[in-house]
Amino acid sequence: MAQLDPGEDASLLLVDDDEPFLRRLAKAMEKRGFAVETAGSVAAGCAIATNRPPAYAVVDLRLEDGNGLDVVEVLREKRPDVRVVVLTGYGAIATAVAAVKIGATDYLSKPADAADIVNALLARGDDMPPPPENPMSADRVRWEHIQRVFELCDRNVSETARRLNMHRRTLQRILAKRSPR
Repeated sequence: MAQLDPGEDASLLLVDDDEPFLRRLAKAMEKRGFAVETAGSVAAGCAIATNRPPAYAVVDLRLEDGNGLDVVEVLREKRPDVRVVVLTGYGAIATAVAAVKIGATDYLSKPADAADIVNALLARGDDMPPPPENPMSADRVRWEHIQRVFELCDRNVSETARRLNMHRRTLQRILAKRSPR
């Protein structure tokens, strides 16, 4: 695949409260020609967006101090041509629609790799970024969803089973197994 070029203004803001992920993504994006600036909170992201609005941004939806969509709104206000990708480990259609309505260019579920993010950031016009080369299997997507709901329920098996509309023992068997590939 040809190397995508971010253009003359390659400024990129990364906003995520997962420090190891943020460092890895920053390093990967720098290798791809972006001038990266990072923020670990909504407040820091909004401050950078206000003082030095970037050409590109990758913003996590859920941050410890609030909602990443607040950063997207500030970015759109300060720089209308910004290209924003919203990342989240809590993918839902409602949040995807909300993100796109306030100006996000694309919406990706974690784990997203740097190539997928670059494709989404640099897709122009009606171009759709190519599908991922190795998408998660249906079993893996199901397992990830169950794990996410389990964590949201503070690892309470009974509450998770109720929310997933599944028998508690079935859920316990699923949770006892290793994650599918």
